[in-house]
Amino acid sequence: MEILRSTGAILEGHFVYKSWKHGTQYINKNAVFPHPRETARLCLEIARWFQDDDIKTVIAPAVGAVTMSQLIAEHLTEITGREVFSVYAEKKTIVVLDPDKKGRRCFCETGEFIIGRDYEKYVAGNNVLVVEDVLNTGASVRGVVKAVRDSGGTVVGVGALCNRGKVTKADVGNVPKLVALARIDMQTLSEDDCKRFGPCSKGIPINTNVGHGREFLEQENKRSRL
Repeated sequence: MEILRSTGAILEGHFVYKSWKHGTQYINKNAVFPHPRETARLCLEIARWFQDDDIKTVIAPAVGAVTMSQLIAEHLTEITGREVFSVYAEKKTIVVLDPDKKGRRCFCETGEFIIGRDYEKYVAGNNVLVVEDVLNTGASVRGVVKAVRDSGGTVVGVGALCNRGKVTKADVGNVPKLVALARIDMQTLSEDDCKRFGPCSKGIPINTNVGHGREFLEQENKRSRL
């Protein structure tokens, strides 16, 4: 918590989350990663929680936690004395028609996580640690856990910087072990509740620099023009 505060990762105001719910706090993990020393300290703490689990590979969902995957694998390598690999999973994309009909090759994410780039060989038959920066609903981690299992890997646990959504082991695929260095219980409000008694009712502007406030306001503007 001290590192999160000192790097400006804990923000106060009016935010819109990925779920489109509103709230007055936001964990901006992107404020932490520009600080290598602090990031390394946090990743070392996560590595220590899993140092006895015979981990061969660390994996993260792209792109936010890729830095963590690298650092935690490096720490585990130093602690255990044997090389621990670092890879990442990414969302599957499919080819779609060019919406502007300009003959371009366009792609769309399906939301399903896959392990590509020949990284499967570092997963199959190995004990794998899944890492994430902030757990909100657990959906991204659950997708990576599934991808690891589909590739023949054994998920030994999940490590995260912060659990802000009361995410449980069951929420991320019934993993054996779930560790978060910090837990912050944040109140979330539906759009209607926010307008009745939340920051919307008080006229507090929505933050458009972090979270999904910009997209929310764009949709609001479109609705108002209809």
